[in-house]
Order: sequence, then structure tokens, then C-alpha cells
Amino acid sequence: MLRNIKLAFRRLRQRLFNRSPIGRELFALKAEVERIRESNAQLLALGNAQYNNFAFHSYYSLLAASPRLSDERRLTRYGQSVNSQNGEDGILNEIFRRIGRTDRVFVEIGVGDGLENNSAFLLAQGWRGYWVDGNDSFVERIAPALVGRGDRLQWRVRFVDRENIAATLDEMNVPQEFDLLSLDVDQNTYYLWEGLAARRPRVVVVEYNAAIPPDVDWKVEYAKDRVWDGSQNYGASLKAFENLAAGYGYSLVGCDFNGVNAFFVRDDLIGGHFAAPYSSENHHEPPRYTIIHREMHRRGMLDLPR
Repeated sequence: MLRNIKLAFRRLRQRLFNRSPIGRELFALKAEVERIRESNAQLLALGNAQYNNFAFHSYYSLLAASPRLSDERRLTRYGQSVNSQNGEDGILNEIFRRIGRTDRVFVEIGVGDGLENNSAFLLAQGWRGYWVDGNDSFVERIAPALVGRGDRLQWRVRFVDRENIAATLDEMNVPQEFDLLSLDVDQNTYYLWEGLAARRPRVVVVEYNAAIPPDVDWKVEYAKDRVWDGSQNYGASLKAFENLAAGYGYSLVGCDFNGVNAFFVRDDLIGGHFAAPYSSENHHEPPRYTIIHREMHRRGMLDLPR
């Protein structure tokens, strides 16, 4: 009974306050704040849309205006993202269209959350492969898609370095030769490829440091437990990767437009399929990280074929 009396009293007090001049002013102020907030949200959405339209318009304008970028053999023009971040899905599709596919096996080191990387779309196309990452965030996300298809993907949650990466792949029975190797661990990507010198993938994708000029061979000092601190001091220059790859029998065939990933093809598969010369001076793309964001549906793993 006492509780009901208190509740009735609060309601009466609220009605009296709402009818008072101060109450009416506060309600009007609240409505104005909500109107301003909604207007700001609309302006922000419009600004984002205009910026994205400008960024992609600039991209296609560059392709149309530049003889270098309009060359059909140059991979930059084929960028398209399904699950990748910087157009890697489209570029990889074009590379394999040119050189063919064999076992359709991928190995990706550094897979993020499992929904945005370089091999998730390949998995949805019937490829099988191996994932390695030091963070287990991808496991919960990818597990539902693999129900009844458990043989399609093997993984290890492990912090890998130059010394243990080969043993990790041996542990998963990764073959010596396969279609695609993707490396992106930010700080020590260059040194992981050093640790996999005996492997012979047909195509290799690595993240390079696009801030370094294309004629400079530079890489961070190696420490097995070192991680990226968010600064420009990470990874290796495109020239460093070009030289490393040449020693293993690979050629640089292109980079994505955003200046994030470099693509290498084994020399016995090059033919006349790509834009020569296969040098960092020819293929380097500067950092265009502001174009990474794109408007599309919420990220998700596509249905895997049976």
C-alpha cells in the first residue's frame, strides 16, 4: 500500500512539474537537443558518403587518366573486396585467372577476426587451407560456417616467428607447394617469409611499408617477440621484399591501390602475364590508407559449398 502511495505521489509531482514554466522550457530544450543530434547524424552520414564517393571516383579517375595504371596487365585495376580489406580478393582472382589454379590450397598467417582477410573468400569458393594467428578471435566467428565441413580449414592460435613458423606448418601437414601464401603480421612479416624459404607457394601476398621510397631496401630489426607499436616503424619496404623474393625465385607483379599489399608470383609462372619490369620502382603504390573504408553490407562469411 505504501509503495502504491509513493508511486502515485511521484506521478502527481511529475505532472505538476511538466505543466510548470520550467518544465515546459526543459521539454522544449530536450526536443531541440534531439533535433540537433539527428541533424548532426544526417550531416555526418552525408559527409561520409560524399567522401567515399570522392575517394572511389578519384581511384577510377586515376585509372582512366594514367597510362601506367590503365595497362591491362597491371593488377591495381582489378582490386575488389568481398572479405578482403584493400581489394585483394579481386587481384588474387585475376592472378589465378592468368596462371591457373592447382590444388586450391591457401596458407594465411595473420587472419584477424576471420571475416576480413585474404583467404576467407577463397574458402567460400571451395578452397581449403590453413590459418595461423596469435589471437583466437577468429575461432568463434568461423566455427559455425565449418559445421559439417571440418576438413576445409585447419588452424593454430599461436604467436609465430621466424624460428617456429616452418615447424607450425609442418605440424599441420601443410604441403611444400600450394597455390597461395598470405603473410601479414605487421612487424615481422619480412622475417616470416625468411622462415618459410623452403616452401614453394605459387603466389605470395605480403604487407609492405609503403611509406618507404620504392628504391630503398629497409626492414625493421628482428626480435621474435616484437609487435607493431602503431607507428611508421614496422615491416619492410617494397624493395626489401623484392630483393628477398628474387632470391627465392619470385617476381613482384603488383600492389593494391591503397599501398598495403604486394603480390609475388613464382618465376616459372610469370610468362607474359604481368606488367614488366618486376621492380618496386615500377609497381610501388604510395600509402592511400584513407581510401580503405568502404560502404557495404555488414561483413560476414559467405556460405561454404558442400
